[in-house]
Amino acid sequence: MLKTIVFDQLKQAMKNKDALAKGVLTLIKSALDQAEKEKGEVLSTEEEIAIINREIKQTNQSLEGAQKAARQDLIEKEQTKLTLLKTFLPEQLSEEEIIIALKEAGIAPGMNMGDAMKIAKPLLAGKADGSTISKAVKAVIA
Repeated sequence: MLKTIVFDQLKQAMKNKDALAKGVLTLIKSALDQAEKEKGEVLSTEEEIAIINREIKQTNQSLEGAQKAARQDLIEKEQTKLTLLKTFLPEQLSEEEIIIALKEAGIAPGMNMGDAMKIAKPLLAGKADGSTISKAVKAVIA
């Protein structure tokens, strides 16, 4: 269960006085706790991964903003945060592996993008980020 791993790493970050890791792990833990409280029961692995992916997406947006503003201090902070967040995801598939999985799932050239994404998203949830899935789907249906 991801929540216990996060909590253990949070305790370790506190012992090591690692402020950045502590902040990121606290953020993840509270997001997981909040989602669990709203649901009223323990989260599934897929739901936990969805929360991590949401945090990664927000961090990527912050990183883009820092890069546009040429703020090197923020860029380094966001990249470190991103690296830490990605450690909680299962191993990510390469674009070639995604394309193979999409073809095996029945996605073929000429298919509607929306219909293809409805098949691809649940199939690859947690195994690849949304932009990579979208790019691979476009390559297959083109």
